Amino acid sequence: MNTEIETPVPASETANWRHERETVERITAGRAQIEAELSKVIVGQKEVIEQILLALFAGGHCLITGAPGLAKTLLVKSIAQIFHLKFQRIQFTPDLMPADITGTEILQETPEGRRMVFVKGPVFGNLILADEINRTPPKTQAALLEAMQEHQVTAAGMRYALPEPFFVLATQNPIEMEGTYPLPEAQLDRFMFNVVMDYLPESEEVAVVQRTTSAESAPIEAIFGGDDVIRFHQLVRKVPVAEEMVRYAVQLAAASRPHQQGTPDFVNEWASWGAGTRAAQYLVLGAKARALFKGRSHVTLEDLRTLAYPILRHRILLNYRAEAEGIKVDTVTTKLLETINGPLG
Repeated sequence: MNTEIETPVPASETANWRHERETVERITAGRAQIEAELSKVIVGQKEVIEQILLALFAGGHCLITGAPGLAKTLLVKSIAQIFHLKFQRIQFTPDLMPADITGTEILQETPEGRRMVFVKGPVFGNLILADEINRTPPKTQAALLEAMQEHQVTAAGMRYALPEPFFVLATQNPIEMEGTYPLPEAQLDRFMFNVVMDYLPESEEVAVVQRTTSAESAPIEAIFGGDDVIRFHQLVRKVPVAEEMVRYAVQLAAASRPHQQGTPDFVNEWASWGAGTRAAQYLVLGAKARALFKGRSHVTLEDLRTLAYPILRHRILLNYRAEAEGIKVDTVTTKLLETINGPLG
């Protein structure tokens, strides 16, 4: 199947798109600069870096899964430096409380007398690193829900807007490790991508050890600013997409839901829960961002199929039978992509 087939889009959308060409070219040129800056401190992990940047361009949050010691924290901090964003790191621990994230009210002396004053927590930043998010109980994990969805914090009946742009990049250790708590499904669904960060090949791991045990690396330089990121968000949403592509995204998400009309047999056999509408929304939004990232002004089938893995990975919940048979979510996604025919496929 040719996944690069371009389906027609309305002429009015194409005309409007021409006005944004300058910003598109800046993003395309900036991609090489971003990769050059990250290469000063990060070796390999190109697919991981691309997916995190796509989430950033699309305005989505990202969950990064990987064992300790794979430079997850360093990668997120470096991206914040490149985009000149206010970086805040929250280390999640079993005794972390919700107020430690959002902030709390304290009694202070003011010119008007003693009064309760809200002291902002570390969530008030542009790029929030929720480090080892699954090492804290669900009650504390849930403190991020309002912030991630509404970009605001409510405390003592008052609402406080978070600075824009606002992203949560959360790292989590594999669920099999000691001292971890599974993330609630409602919170998992707030993350656009679940990016898996695996061990490096031997040659790249040798390069990491050599680099980190020698002289300091060159400092990372800022390439973009927060206003640029907001402009990228607006531009991503203007990328034309054919109705056939949107329909394919919806069909792919719907096919992952067990015991529904038309659901494939293997989904009914292995899945206890499937992806909701937000998965289709993120498939289309992520595909638009990927098209820009690749220097295109249209979405292709390849964009949707490539992003199906990080988008469905944390939205399809497998049952005990699948776990007993050693079935992984990515295996289910592969079979879905083989089963659901795309436009002109």
